[in-house]
Amino acid sequence: MEQAHEKPTPKGLWGGLALWKKILVGMILGVIAGSLLGPDAEILKPIGTLFINAIKMLIVPLVFCSLVVGVTSMQDTRKMGRIGAKAIVIYLSTTAVAISIGLGLSTILAPGAGLEMTATAAASEAKEAPTLVQTLLSLIPNNPISALATGNILQIIVFALGLGVALNLCGEKGKPAVQVFESLAEAMYKLTELVMKLAPYGIFGLMAWVAGKYGLEILLPLFKVIAVAYIGSLLHVLLFYPAVIKVFGRLNPMPYIKGIATPAAVAFTTTSSSGTLPASIKCAREELGVSKGVSSFVLPLGATINMDGTALYQGVAALFVAQAFGINLEFADYVAIVMTATLASIGTAGVPGAGLIMLSLVLTTVGLPMEGLAIVAGIDRILDMARTTVNVCGDLMVAVLVGRSEDELDTEVYHRSTEKTTLTASEDIA
Repeated sequence: MEQAHEKPTPKGLWGGLALWKKILVGMILGVIAGSLLGPDAEILKPIGTLFINAIKMLIVPLVFCSLVVGVTSMQDTRKMGRIGAKAIVIYLSTTAVAISIGLGLSTILAPGAGLEMTATAAASEAKEAPTLVQTLLSLIPNNPISALATGNILQIIVFALGLGVALNLCGEKGKPAVQVFESLAEAMYKLTELVMKLAPYGIFGLMAWVAGKYGLEILLPLFKVIAVAYIGSLLHVLLFYPAVIKVFGRLNPMPYIKGIATPAAVAFTTTSSSGTLPASIKCAREELGVSKGVSSFVLPLGATINMDGTALYQGVAALFVAQAFGINLEFADYVAIVMTATLASIGTAGVPGAGLIMLSLVLTTVGLPMEGLAIVAGIDRILDMARTTVNVCGDLMVAVLVGRSEDELDTEVYHRSTEKTTLTASEDIA
């Protein structure tokens, strides 16, 4: 009789936790360790660096193989064009909404009011943002092998799309090559799964370093601008995205909110949309039910052109600089900021620090002092965490919407997390 009440042997407290919970524990312990060690937390940074390097190792082969497989799985080239058009329109639309949220919150909360900013030479260190013409010209790689070697995501996407279409047009002769790419893609998904098991430890090292380097005494003077950026990010992810899924996708947004936990945690600590791609693709397929074809096509595209979080940050930072220098912006300036940040997002890479490049372009467009860039750069890493998380969550939202519109969303998989929660609650009551 006693054996009937015995519970299955647990995996252990740590082994039984979901990955996102392990990542959360790693983040919290990292912050505690960094606060205690201070600048000495630098010794823990190599742990995070190893994890980042492992993620970077995956990016190029994963993006390339996934895109080729995604395109070859769509035998209808018109369908591929339709999916691409839908994704781009949604990405640009949500980017415009994001920067409007940032401008609105900054107008109301005035994060730069009363803060004296001094000119500094660091402002001149900002890289020049690429023009639209330069971005278009750089789409086609002169040497695709060089693009793969240097990790030029835009060029890799164009080459992978072209190769995928060509393999489809080859018919039977192209099938052996397609099978090779499918095998390579599956191998990359498995390698991604293995690397992600190291995420809690790598994130512990990264957060310890960040907490040790940026103490509260440094953050307090600029806490208001950080708070505005984080409030805007939370509103965009927890209110705007679920509303879009509810209204346009006609889906319960709760599975989406639960499903994005792991990639959001990875994005928050790695501050790289491209670096989070492995976790995003895994989440889209296994947690949200998006088909391989759609996820392999939409997510790499989003990591390159979807910059909702970065655009929101542009609105906050631009008004912060204007308010700090006592400069009044006209309605036309607000419109210029929205349009500039939205269009610039297409040519901004999904890598850490890319937001500063966009910000330099926005400040120049509306005639704001570039000196403000140096002050914002001091807290850029903290802001980068929030904006990258928004970018990644936006990628997954668009993947769900496009999958739904193309009837390539497994609703059983999508609703599975909610059903599990309901079942567990019923068992607890029983």
